[in-house]
Amino acid sequence: MTGRRRLGLVAAAATLLSAAPLSAIFDSWTWLLQCVLAVGLVAGAAVLTRSLRLPTWAQVVGMVLTLLLTLSWMFPSGDELLSLIPTPPTFQHFGELFVEAGTDTRAYGVPVPDRDGLLFIATLGIGSVAIVVDVLTVVARRPALAGLPMLAIYSVPVAVYIDSVPVVPFIVGAIGFLWLLVADNVDRVRRFGRRFTGDGRDVDVWEPSPLAAAGRRLAMIGVAAAVLLPLVVPGLDTGLLNRLTQVGAGVGGGGTGGGGGRVNLFASLTGNLNQSETVDYIKVRTNEPDPYYLRFGTADLLTPDGIGNRTPTGRPISRGLDDPRQNGNTDGGSLQQYHAEVEITKNYAQTLAPIYSSTVAVDGLDGAWSYDPNAQVVFSNRSTTKNQKYSFDYVRAKYTPTQLRRAQPLTIDDPIRKEFTQVPTDVEVETLVERLTKKEDNEYDKVLALYRHFSRENGFQYSLKAPNPEAGASAISAFLNQKTGYCQQYATALAWMARVAGVPARVAFGFSRGTRVGDASVMTNRNAHAWTEVYLDGFGWIPFDATPAAAIVGSSRSEWAPDTDRVDTPSATATATAAPGVSGSAGPGGANRPDRDPDENTLGAADTDTTSGGSSTGLLITGLVALAVALLLVPALRRILLRKRRHAATAPPPTTAAATATGPPGSVDVTVTTETVRAREDAHAAWDELVDTMVDYRVPVDPTETPRHTAQRLIREAELIGTPAAESAVLLGHAEERARYARRPVRGEGLTEALTQVRRGLARTAPRGTRLRAVLLPPSVMLRWRLGLAERSMGWMSSFSRGRDMLVRFSPRRLLAGRTR
Repeated sequence: MTGRRRLGLVAAAATLLSAAPLSAIFDSWTWLLQCVLAVGLVAGAAVLTRSLRLPTWAQVVGMVLTLLLTLSWMFPSGDELLSLIPTPPTFQHFGELFVEAGTDTRAYGVPVPDRDGLLFIATLGIGSVAIVVDVLTVVARRPALAGLPMLAIYSVPVAVYIDSVPVVPFIVGAIGFLWLLVADNVDRVRRFGRRFTGDGRDVDVWEPSPLAAAGRRLAMIGVAAAVLLPLVVPGLDTGLLNRLTQVGAGVGGGGTGGGGGRVNLFASLTGNLNQSETVDYIKVRTNEPDPYYLRFGTADLLTPDGIGNRTPTGRPISRGLDDPRQNGNTDGGSLQQYHAEVEITKNYAQTLAPIYSSTVAVDGLDGAWSYDPNAQVVFSNRSTTKNQKYSFDYVRAKYTPTQLRRAQPLTIDDPIRKEFTQVPTDVEVETLVERLTKKEDNEYDKVLALYRHFSRENGFQYSLKAPNPEAGASAISAFLNQKTGYCQQYATALAWMARVAGVPARVAFGFSRGTRVGDASVMTNRNAHAWTEVYLDGFGWIPFDATPAAAIVGSSRSEWAPDTDRVDTPSATATATAAPGVSGSAGPGGANRPDRDPDENTLGAADTDTTSGGSSTGLLITGLVALAVALLLVPALRRILLRKRRHAATAPPPTTAAATATGPPGSVDVTVTTETVRAREDAHAAWDELVDTMVDYRVPVDPTETPRHTAQRLIREAELIGTPAAESAVLLGHAEERARYARRPVRGEGLTEALTQVRRGLARTAPRGTRLRAVLLPPSVMLRWRLGLAERSMGWMSSFSRGRDMLVRFSPRRLLAGRTR
């Protein structure tokens, strides 16, 4: 193998190694298998085109076409020619996969499941990088520049991964890049000649030289600086990459972010709800009899497409937290303090720590954690919640609807009103809000009127399938018109409408009440939830959960925000109850009820067929197994059909042929009959079957031997002496010799039985493995296929050689050179 071909294979392997960081994004290894196949085929195309000495542009075109055919085969639209060659519907399908990938990146949290759109993007990206790395390394001989596209792969998990990117995949990718550099330099040395040290001593290719030792020392210093410098330099969350990968501005300052580093709250929530299995996240113990939702973040940046979250800002928790009992936000309500202990599993790694609202003290988290008093969240830019154990104290208020009705509207210039009533213009939403609140004269009743609009009576239904906005319409308008969605849509719609009514509002993210296990509540991905918080002057942020209670695992309702689908709605003058708390609206068992499938429509929608998925999966598995078995039986079936055709050799009744050869006087006339022709064909067919049987049972075949000697050797080596199989072998050898040399060949009536006897005799003396292989994977069939493939390959190589000559003859470079003359 030449140096260029070898270097191309090293470039392909280095590309695959540089893709190792993607393992932090996907939750399975399907992406790796597809990328290995795509990069392997691209590398094979590069080696083939270089073996044929095609020009550079033809090599690049060959790699691109190979990648395109691979993508068409892996992600078919169903309209490809021969299930491989792309057609216009194929490219349309690729566009749909791009759109699906964009939707999935917003809908799923890391790690993501195997979605066709994301797998397509990964395979296309890695395959394209493989082509670029190959061109830069082999054609341009600039392997150092090949590190740029390889680094682009690593930037993907850095941009989207919530936790710190694991170091092992980075090391694997770095090894691939170093391997590429070493391979290129070794190839350059081999092309140049021999190496020498400064004193003239000969140095082997792989022997280190003084310059190499100096290079290694510099490399060690550079790597150490790259690793240690980020640890001592603060403020790395204000860099350009952080700005590009986050959303919104922090409260009270500039900067962008996604909440606690790079958390996309909507993507995280949707990813949790869309997981196919239930995963334990949090275990909480609290002395509050009926706690509300555990929360970890808020979002308040409304756009036509939904709502985004800011980067939390605040002081370290070691400096203490604000106490709501000291800021006057009680206005007649009583506050009671409780204590909670939290244990987080390894499955939940976020930079936002779940707590209850109005937390006044936190214990158990180190100095890397801070508290944002505006959003009331605990966050970190350097640590995650994975395997964390901590405790905190919080206060819970007791309010009645009568007390909340005393809340006065905030002034126009109030900072909270300015910040949390900003909303995009949407005439349809504004008209609806005006109609629903025109009879209300206080802030609380306005919010309550909007809250009651999201009821089953008004046609709203819970579904994990988000509505699709029409062209020019906002996401909230689509939800209000289609009236189907899940907690994100309900919470965002209520916050949007409350802001239109002039009431500050935001969306909170967290977990609904989990399943009771002993003295603790266990919260899973099924408990991921979002709800609305509105600000009432004198009371602070008050929660309203507009999502149908019957559809939420561990739902909770309060007296001021009752279940809108209950018949016996509590009156406004009811006595005070614990704030967000007691309600029977969550259904039997309340927080202790078992987890329910989020896709199950419990609000009157059409029932889904829960058995169709299982049955279709079973049919698919059965079909794949049957297909695999059928493919394995193809050689055996081919052998059986060939044997049956040969055994059908029988001689018809004697008939005289139309031609008679008359010799000279005194000679014997030879009469050629159809019986003679058929007998020779039968004898040859029987002999071919005997040779194939010998190959199947591992008996060597020597084409230089006569049929008689072959039969005698078969009897000796297969230990058939004294058996009916020995007589049959002699008969078959005799028949073949007479068919070759005698005037009158042996008739074929007894040849079929002779073949059967020989096969039985070989089966009795052969080992079990040989017998099984002779039946399932006959070596004679496999040998014939290999020879046929070799012949076809030779034909293809000849065709490629002719095509190469034509491409060289019509090279664009030669045409341009001709013009310059």
